[in-house]
Amino acid sequence: MSIKSFEYKIYKFSNIEEIRETKNFSLKVADKARYIVHRAIKTAANNRTQYTSSTKTKDEVRGGGRKPWKQKGTGRARAGSSRSPIWRGGGVTFGPKPKSIYYKINKKEKNLALTTLIYNKNPQLQVFDKFEFSEISTSTFLKKLKIVDQAQKILFIVNKPDKNLQLSIKNLPNFKYILANQLNVTDFAKFNKIILDELAFQTLKETYCDKK
Repeated sequence: MSIKSFEYKIYKFSNIEEIRETKNFSLKVADKARYIVHRAIKTAANNRTQYTSSTKTKDEVRGGGRKPWKQKGTGRARAGSSRSPIWRGGGVTFGPKPKSIYYKINKKEKNLALTTLIYNKNPQLQVFDKFEFSEISTSTFLKKLKIVDQAQKILFIVNKPDKNLQLSIKNLPNFKYILANQLNVTDFAKFNKIILDELAFQTLKETYCDKK
């Protein structure tokens, strides 16, 4: 782990091409960035898996209480139940059952993965002084931020709920809206561009970057 300087620009929302000011602060970055980020994403993905698949065993399948035929004298193989796993409609041997699995990752390691991502995604970050959306309109939203390519994945991070922004991007499949205190490593990694306001970035910094 090393301490690196992180510099970012704050743009004016009234004129998105005008820079209001430039700030910088120190950030903890992992030396083996690929490993720490991969571990955090893989852990989160495994913990989201529900493991609810279930099959019935011989004892749980309905029926089969009566012996199909007598033990000897029929010329057929012995059978004690019509719900044996070797019979059609019988139980399943070693089939999946619901289970609970939790993969642990230390909080410091998780925060380090996120701060490393923040540092590496600096060219893809765009911080505005504030968000002002007076109406719910997808076309106005795209025009205001000068977004031409709707295929690119864009993540919007806000400090507090913004209904106009949330509903404006609702119909855009590659856009996502999230609160700063609910940010996760997976979302931060998979989006090509991250747009946030100054208060959201401050919350992000205080929540994850200033941890000792």
